[in-house]
Amino acid sequence: MKILEKLKELGIEIKNPSAPLAKYVLTKQTGNLLYISGQLPIKDGELLYSGKLGYKLEIEQGKEAAKLCAINTLCAIQSHTDLENIKSFVKLQVFVNATTDFIDAPAVADGASSLFVDIFGDIGKHTRSAICVAQLPKNAAVEIDLIVELK
Repeated sequence: MKILEKLKELGIEIKNPSAPLAKYVLTKQTGNLLYISGQLPIKDGELLYSGKLGYKLEIEQGKEAAKLCAINTLCAIQSHTDLENIKSFVKLQVFVNATTDFIDAPAVADGASSLFVDIFGDIGKHTRSAICVAQLPKNAAVEIDLIVELK
């Protein structure tokens, strides 16, 4: 099944990505690797998930935030090249805005990981880091960055 058909089946719309928040580029290709800058849980210009996991937000909200970040990485990739050009997902980093006693960053990260595998199958499997941090830009609940290998 084509990637865009799978996205449509899952009710996911790929739109133009949000502009970078500072002086950096959205994507950077070196060889066959495409690096995608950190993406926040923004939809239609609005930050949908803000605050700390373990305080204002529960794990399920964190997973949804991570999923939205993952969708935004796909928007960034699509702005650089066709999603069909992805050969493999290499490395996903998930940063979780959390209280000092929150220990479930991996569960939050599964929101993004599951989405990539649901869409791309084995190609979507990746290495990963899930890290709790004291703060993220705009008080976002989650931020992810991604490296993919292109065909």
